[in-house]
Amino acid sequence: MRISVARSVAALVAASTGLLVVAACAPPEDTSAQSSGAATATSAADFGGMDKLIAEAKKEGQLNVIALPPDWANYGEIIKTFSDKYGIKVNSAQPDASSQEEINAADQLKGQATAPDVFDLGTAVALANVARFAPYKVATWDDVPDALKEAGGAWINDYGGYMSIGYDAAKVPAPQNVTDLLKPEYKGKVALNGDPTQAGAAFSGVVMAALGNGGSADDIAKGVDFFGQLKKAGNFLPVDPTPATIESGQTPVVIDWDYLNVAQGKKLQGKLDWKTVVPANAVLGSYYVQAINVDAPHPAAARLWQEFLYSDEGQNLWLKGGARPVRAEAMQKAGTIDQTAYGELPAFTGTPVFLTDAQTTQAKDHLAANWAKAIG
Repeated sequence: MRISVARSVAALVAASTGLLVVAACAPPEDTSAQSSGAATATSAADFGGMDKLIAEAKKEGQLNVIALPPDWANYGEIIKTFSDKYGIKVNSAQPDASSQEEINAADQLKGQATAPDVFDLGTAVALANVARFAPYKVATWDDVPDALKEAGGAWINDYGGYMSIGYDAAKVPAPQNVTDLLKPEYKGKVALNGDPTQAGAAFSGVVMAALGNGGSADDIAKGVDFFGQLKKAGNFLPVDPTPATIESGQTPVVIDWDYLNVAQGKKLQGKLDWKTVVPANAVLGSYYVQAINVDAPHPAAARLWQEFLYSDEGQNLWLKGGARPVRAEAMQKAGTIDQTAYGELPAFTGTPVFLTDAQTTQAKDHLAANWAKAIG
């Protein structure tokens, strides 16, 4: 589940059912954009400029998004702002879905007006599905470092953060490092945001555990072993955390992205003393991936959505949600970043680790072969 405490290497489930429920009343697909060349456009220039892209997107009138919880990186405000700005209805399906479920939905709904137009994916799932993406380069493409985008435009990193441990300070002591979670004080209290073989946040949680338990980005075996130990100790809580489980006290410790844990703390201020720590000996950073469905039923709106997300306005909206926008460095230099929000990002010590494509693939393979055995 992708919701602010569980976003799978995609956090999705039963994709087609959820999408059909959300968009069952959508009007038949307008294929005029498909025939106009929008589906093959690789930049706004292919439309004749941004104004013409906007006009084509408005003609389509709709955009289908999937796996975007309103409280995840400020997506609620992002969706509303885009819709209000361009007069385009945004159909948001399965907000709690995982990355893999996004891909599953695209497969199951291919050719239908309810198929997702765009994807927001964990790295591992994105790299396994590049052929499903339509190449497109936004106007601010050059602001994004080469290592954070596919050279041909198939995908581009969007926002990110660091893995963290969120905890109810009234119920458990403050953890200083990953191994503290094995202590008796955390019995039956530690939840991971999803299934790491499917959810991006959970996947990264296992990698963080490896870094904090003597492993490395090249070998996450100790991360898998750690969760096995956590289960044997009775500390692992097999519940996908959500804002509701956090508020109710069902999941007093949650391993998730720092921006999601911090957001929970703000939301629950006055109700719960929810704190967030980024383990100093296990600073794992990661960005999510943005891509356009090659079979998008609303190809112009999909491309306009990308332009919006990578504009200063879109990037600052992610930042407002506590996430680190991929254009942050360029915006700092240009003086267009929200300095207040940027200054409120969680502090950390040490050098962040970012997995390479090869390390991500290797880690994914190890999880597929060993996760179920470790916690079964």
